[in-house]
Amino acid sequence: MTPAFSSSTFHTSTLQLHSPPVNVTVRGRSSPYRTVEFDATKNAVLLIEQRLLPHRFEQVAILNYRDTACAITDMVVRGAGAIGATAAYGLAQGALEFKGTNPGRFCTHLLSVYETLKEARPTAVDPVNAMDGVLRAMSAGRTVREQQTIAVAAARAFADEDVAHCREIGEHGAPLIREGMRVLTHCNAGWLAFVDIGTATAPLYAAQAQGRKFHVFCDETRPRCQGASLTAWELAQQGISHDVIADNAAGFLMQRGEIDLVIVGSDRVLGRTGEVCNKIGTYTKAVLAHRHKIPFYVAIPGSTIDWNLKSGRDIPIEERAGDEVLGAWGIAERQKGEGKRKKEGERIYVRIANPSSTARNPGFDVTPPDLITGIITPRGIFKPKDLRTLKP
Repeated sequence: MTPAFSSSTFHTSTLQLHSPPVNVTVRGRSSPYRTVEFDATKNAVLLIEQRLLPHRFEQVAILNYRDTACAITDMVVRGAGAIGATAAYGLAQGALEFKGTNPGRFCTHLLSVYETLKEARPTAVDPVNAMDGVLRAMSAGRTVREQQTIAVAAARAFADEDVAHCREIGEHGAPLIREGMRVLTHCNAGWLAFVDIGTATAPLYAAQAQGRKFHVFCDETRPRCQGASLTAWELAQQGISHDVIADNAAGFLMQRGEIDLVIVGSDRVLGRTGEVCNKIGTYTKAVLAHRHKIPFYVAIPGSTIDWNLKSGRDIPIEERAGDEVLGAWGIAERQKGEGKRKKEGERIYVRIANPSSTARNPGFDVTPPDLITGIITPRGIFKPKDLRTLKP
């Protein structure tokens, strides 16, 4: 297997890879974190437990590749670049779990690891591209031990490249953020969705570093509320002015002239057609932006481009559990006059829909290229139809 994207396409050698724009402040102390890291001494993938945010910040160690796949499926970690790096590290983790020296058995084991991680979140293409890159690098190893060592190095290289690409996206996208502008985001395509910096947030962070003031509207992004819980948390950590809005409020604000620009991320962009697959509701926002003549941009690293599929209808759209729509997760707070039925601060699920009703829960939708103003990449900003010029 060969990677659909390589560092030879987007040159990153001049970038600083380990200086995150957002330090996490926990109990008054600020420290830099990457969303995804790897501890080779314990063969552990280190993840920020995103389901606990914004109420609690916690880093967890995942000790085997099957649990790493479950962490992707269960959205302990989520976001295109972050699950790409997690899958790359998970493949290296699975490679290191093999204790024998027989190349054939190792290859069979590695294929099982690959398929397990690939199926964890089928809509996103970053995990496949990331793992293909690791496998390509491993082919240079002559022994099982050499290939295991290469796997860890290749996974780290993907993570570093993800950071570099996000930084370049910020450099190219920052001029779009003018003084006093009001920007709409959808879901979370920030630092938490990547190894560092993020894509949709990268131009915001870069513009802030250049001294510009602006305001961000964060779609809550039902049903998992990544905009309300994650993007808003990131912006608060960074000190960027923002409001959380209900998903259905965006059209009202656009009609009132209160939104100047939309920037979103993506889980898969078809290089042949320019179609963009992203969190459910993205297509709706693109239609609204087109109706109100508001620029609509998509920010992506190279690993998000799919050069194989010919139509957005061929993208496997993940259908998640209906419980996500029928209820919501939150933190228990004791109301005045209530007894402590739940431990205060405990994460709980609350049913909000009619008890006998079921739900449909597609996780993603596809936006056609004619609704997209431009795609911000590490190489610059391109019209969707011009992405094909980037094919390696």
